[in-house]
Amino acid sequence: MMSEDQNRTLTRVGKGTPMGELLRRYWYPVAAEVELEQKWTKRVRLLGEDLVLYRDRSGNLGLIAEKCPHRGASMVYGIPETDGIRCAYHGWYFDATGQCIEQPNEPETSTFKERIRISGYRVEKLGGLIFAYLGPDPAPLLPRYDAFAVDRAIRVVGQAILPVNFLQVMENSLDPVHTEWLHGHYHEFIQRELGGDVRVAFSRHHIKTAFDVFEHGIVKRRLLEGQSEDSDDWRIGHPVVFPYMLAVGSGGLGTYAMQMRIPMDDTHTWHVWYNAYVPGEHVEIPQSLQKLCLYDVPWRDAEGEFITDYIDGQDIAMWVTQGTIADRTTEHLGTTDKGIILLRKLYMEQIQRVQKGLDPLGVIRDPSLNGFIKLPLERKKHHFSEGFESVTMRFQTRFCPIAKDLINFFEKTSVAQ
Repeated sequence: MMSEDQNRTLTRVGKGTPMGELLRRYWYPVAAEVELEQKWTKRVRLLGEDLVLYRDRSGNLGLIAEKCPHRGASMVYGIPETDGIRCAYHGWYFDATGQCIEQPNEPETSTFKERIRISGYRVEKLGGLIFAYLGPDPAPLLPRYDAFAVDRAIRVVGQAILPVNFLQVMENSLDPVHTEWLHGHYHEFIQRELGGDVRVAFSRHHIKTAFDVFEHGIVKRRLLEGQSEDSDDWRIGHPVVFPYMLAVGSGGLGTYAMQMRIPMDDTHTWHVWYNAYVPGEHVEIPQSLQKLCLYDVPWRDAEGEFITDYIDGQDIAMWVTQGTIADRTTEHLGTTDKGIILLRKLYMEQIQRVQKGLDPLGVIRDPSLNGFIKLPLERKKHHFSEGFESVTMRFQTRFCPIAKDLINFFEKTSVAQ
């Protein structure tokens, strides 16, 4: 059980708050590159700030405050220029740093523009995504985690905006036992109600769990009934990448999977499922699968009820029904919640590091440590032992418009281990 002050500290993500200042020390995805191929701007909400991502006529990207400081019009309707963007309302022109560099209707001798600046943030591209850094200088390096940096990958990215604080989504990742019930027994119950008789690997009983802090976050491990301690699930596990990502093993497939829980504000999270499928070294990737596929993941049906016949939909139902910000003052944690307790402790410790002027966990500044960051990841994950098609169709990837093409492709080709 937590106090109201503790809960507030861990869930408020705006500028100037303890958690908000911690989170601003990291890079976040704000869009997929394909989103700016056919348009010039995209509205972005990140860490409580309303921003506009834009592409200028030189092909450079910028991320600035949405409101023009002149009369408050939205820059999402701005006019792209050679090295910046111009407000459509009166033509004020801003560069990527947020500095106003031209005010067409002011006197030529005026220095007014030099005193006008809005927020402007760094952006970089990696793995088909556009990342942004909203923190203080000097900026750390954008981490080249394996899922994003791997070459020759088929990349599919699902997304959903959820009306919840990011913390309760992250806590789910430090709760291994929920898979046994929510994705195991509950999933079997749902399938029986639909007329099937399904038994899934997720329903296996947890004998023990363990959590180890490492340089990029927390590695979680589990030992399931019938497994030996030589199994990948116990020997290796998979990591929660601090402060907002989860990497997941692939059950032997050449797959890198990341779940990213991007805090839009205190009560909304942009959830991104990022999958990079890597075929064998000499396997040619069809042209139809070479471009990143971005798609929306539905989680309510036409009647407004949660869609719970797939794994990620089950998670979403649990996160959303806790409320926009979970009330942790009324909870009763048990022995299986030690991972959640560890995560909260880690956030508090890293908040204190930032307050002391130190870099928090996982921040990278040495280029020699950022070539290709291979995360600890089980490759023979028991939960995903039922084959590529089963895994694809039981998760949010079933909504991917190229899901069937993926299945057919991997049925015909070898997959890198």
